[in-house]
Amino acid sequence: MECIVCGSSELEKIELDELYYHCSHCEAIFIERDEIVDSKEEKERYQGHDNNHQNEGYVKMFEDFLEEAIFPYTEDINSVLEFGCGPGPVLADLFEREGYDVDKYDPYFYPEKVFKERKYDLITSTEVFEHFSEPRKEMELLTSHLSDGGYLAVMTSFHPGPEEFADWWYKWDPTHIVFYNIETFKDIAAQFALQIVYTDSEKYIIFKKCS
Repeated sequence: MECIVCGSSELEKIELDELYYHCSHCEAIFIERDEIVDSKEEKERYQGHDNNHQNEGYVKMFEDFLEEAIFPYTEDINSVLEFGCGPGPVLADLFEREGYDVDKYDPYFYPEKVFKERKYDLITSTEVFEHFSEPRKEMELLTSHLSDGGYLAVMTSFHPGPEEFADWWYKWDPTHIVFYNIETFKDIAAQFALQIVYTDSEKYIIFKKCS
């Protein structure tokens, strides 16, 4: 058994209603593979979310992400890939309104791999990383489509540590299967030649690909 984020065998079990592992090397927490919900159930949960332009709170979440985490810390951006945009691609639409060249991808709702022959100045992945069953494989894909000097902008709630994990609300969604904190993301940055240019250590982190 090894950590799905860093490959370390330095794991400890967290016994709750489901079985989770905590990696003492990179601080990732992830669920036992046998506990992962199937793709049919995952898609049904996505479809049940009120994620669209009519949901003012949902739109505000992305507006805040742009204003707080992306626009102040990125530059020379033209092309954008919204990776895991969901059924209501609000963030992609906000970028398009600002004049950016935007592609959308989601394995369930926008499954065409429009990114296959492209590299991007910015890849955004919001409320997606917690769904990855193979984070290293997904990171290899994302960084391979990122231009040198380009940015990867991630939104996901950072876990509070194994001691407080049992009562943490973010794990209650059964489609959330892997969780990160700043140490996890530092390890990811080292693995994939990325520089962390901004994080609030709560839910935002922006990487820059080293040239």
